[in-house]
Amino acid sequence: MTTNSAPATRSHTRTATRPLLTCVVTATPLWAAVALSQAALREGFDITRHPLSALSNGSLGWLQITDFLVVGALLAVGATGLRRALLGTPGGTWAPRLVRVAGVGMIAAGVFVMDPADGFPAGTPYGQPTTLTWHSYAHFAAGSVTFLSLIAACFVLGRHFGRAGDRRYALLSRVGGTALLLGNGWAMGGGTAGTLTLAVGVITAMLSISLIANHLRSAR
Repeated sequence: MTTNSAPATRSHTRTATRPLLTCVVTATPLWAAVALSQAALREGFDITRHPLSALSNGSLGWLQITDFLVVGALLAVGATGLRRALLGTPGGTWAPRLVRVAGVGMIAAGVFVMDPADGFPAGTPYGQPTTLTWHSYAHFAAGSVTFLSLIAACFVLGRHFGRAGDRRYALLSRVGGTALLLGNGWAMGGGTAGTLTLAVGVITAMLSISLIANHLRSAR
């Protein structure tokens, strides 16, 4: 009876891991669909001037807040699937932890909304506020935690696949991390259309992690 229970337990673990990995797989398409559709349709929003986080303001702000909360929860919960899939491998401990921290950071970014600024929502004065509220500072802190965690997770996964000899996914991971590192750096430095480069970097990093989760899910 003991001999038969071990394979049954492993089978159950594999079955339970797939839905968790699916959480990570679906996180990026959901995030991009909700955020980018609003960026294209909401009055006064200009992705070359406004960060996607600004969409949490206004009468439809609840859409982006919900996007933050749901996608953050998907990453935080799905990180358990990554941990199981990568168990005992290089990066198998830290990559899931970093993805979970990124998920928690996104949840916090949804809870703490940044201040309206630079003409959005419609009717807001142009330019940046002279003073920021505490919840705007909290939002920026949550965003920084999320970005740094995503960057680190991508590079840890790049090391994992590099050591495994999988050049395709090693490259994918490193491209994702580099895109967000450069996009965030450009935005923080006040570069032209910095909010656009940041949005591209965030989506690229998230997409690389989602594609890796799909790869691990298929392998199981």
